[in-house]
Amino acid sequence: MPKVIMYATGSCPYCLRAESLLTSKGAEIEKIRVDLEPEQREEMMNKTGRRTVPQIYIGETHVGGFDDLALLDRKGELIALLAN
Repeated sequence: MPKVIMYATGSCPYCLRAESLLTSKGAEIEKIRVDLEPEQREEMMNKTGRRTVPQIYIGETHVGGFDDLALLDRKGELIALLAN
């Protein structure tokens, strides 16, 4: 299973939903807390072009936020992405 990285904050409900969905698929998540490490938010914005959390990477693929992740799941594409 590829490495899953999620930029998140401790109080973000979408981060919690994304974490729940990913763990239900068997993924282990490396969380980067941008609220505890503000320099990580700058890195996230430079990498993704987005300011909001969560921002999720599965392997080298930038999935986006929770809505993007949920859409992949509904289309049946999330499992395949996690299997690569």
